[in-house]
Amino acid sequence: MAFTGNTVFHIDDAALRELIVPRFLRYVAYWTTSDPHVEETPSTPGQWELAKALAGELSGLGIRNVELTRHCYVIARLSPSPGKEGAPVIGFLAHMDTADDVSGRDVKAHLVEHYDGKRIRLAGGTAGADGGGEDVPALFLDPASDPDLAAQKGKAIIHTDGATLLGADDKAGIAEIMAAAEYLAAHPEIPHGPVEIIFSPDEETGKGLPCFPLEAIKSKACFTLDGGPQGELEIECFNAWKADVVFTGKVIHLGTARGILANAALMAACFACMLPRSESPEASDGCYGYYCPAEIRGSLESARLEVFLRDFDEGGMKRRLEALETFAGAVEAQFPGGKAVVNVKNQYCNMKQEINKRPEVIALLKQAFVNCGIECREKPIRGGTDGSRLTELGIPTPNIFTGGRNFHSRLEWVSVPEMTAAAKIIIELIRLWGEK
Repeated sequence: MAFTGNTVFHIDDAALRELIVPRFLRYVAYWTTSDPHVEETPSTPGQWELAKALAGELSGLGIRNVELTRHCYVIARLSPSPGKEGAPVIGFLAHMDTADDVSGRDVKAHLVEHYDGKRIRLAGGTAGADGGGEDVPALFLDPASDPDLAAQKGKAIIHTDGATLLGADDKAGIAEIMAAAEYLAAHPEIPHGPVEIIFSPDEETGKGLPCFPLEAIKSKACFTLDGGPQGELEIECFNAWKADVVFTGKVIHLGTARGILANAALMAACFACMLPRSESPEASDGCYGYYCPAEIRGSLESARLEVFLRDFDEGGMKRRLEALETFAGAVEAQFPGGKAVVNVKNQYCNMKQEINKRPEVIALLKQAFVNCGIECREKPIRGGTDGSRLTELGIPTPNIFTGGRNFHSRLEWVSVPEMTAAAKIIIELIRLWGEK
């Protein structure tokens, strides 16, 4: 139920669910894992396949203005209701790729209509799921260690078979946006202004937004559907930097290496071990930042280490960047003749400051929560979304929950009622912006 003043618009949960679930199950079957080692956007061909399917679905809903850009962005525009042509344009954004932390190929999603509250054994034993031929041991979704899962007893959930991730990050967001669009098309009695729908590639690698067609976007505000449990609202995120540390060794035959060899592979390993374990992702939460060595590769002569740096505070990030230079100097001192060079790149900034300049954006979003009877809980994102970069580009973009849990893992699952709730928020938010 959504309302304003004395006007009440009923939003049918069951109808929304039927628009969401089949779509989600269809979308996760697309292999859209992005590749951080590919510079082109999109980085993988599967993202093109999903993008073309989404563009076709949007056109099939009667939306006339649908575009698929040369860098794989899907952009669609819903025409406003009669008399709402002058309302500000509002946008909704979700990303099509999935993370490469776990295989996203041949996803087998399981819909559990009435979860019984017990431990769920995932199949495992997935020889060849990502081409490696290795079996994955059996895994379990356990309500004893997952209170969110325990709270879903009697409700519908969707989980993986344990061989791959699920892809709720962010195909749940896509399904929710698409369902809201179809629901509005079928219910012209719900008035709304102009709406932009955007599906993006390569969010997980951070390489999609440099190609974002900002000049084509008319939204005064945008909202990503890329969050977790029901009720979460995120308007603050990390400041994010990436460091590529390059190590150059000094090579000679190992039999005569005494006093001469500078082993680049060992230099990289020593550098990684200098990163404070107390400031790692696994040792921090809340508003505490971290260092994370993400990839290491190399040989005696040359090696590279990729390090992610995250901090909510700019001063804290400055300290971390300076620390990397100190570690590089320390490694060089241990390996005479070797060289360690730190190359850093900003990935995205904390979006809170820019979003706070537009208080009406958050006010209307919170009103949508109230109108839909959903408790709102603000929390910082321990990560970032396309909204982080889009906010930097001048379009404030808070993040809304999708109902997913355990992203980037084989234990990923999503709550069907919470997906429905997210779609209701979208519909009500669109209606509220139409009143501006």
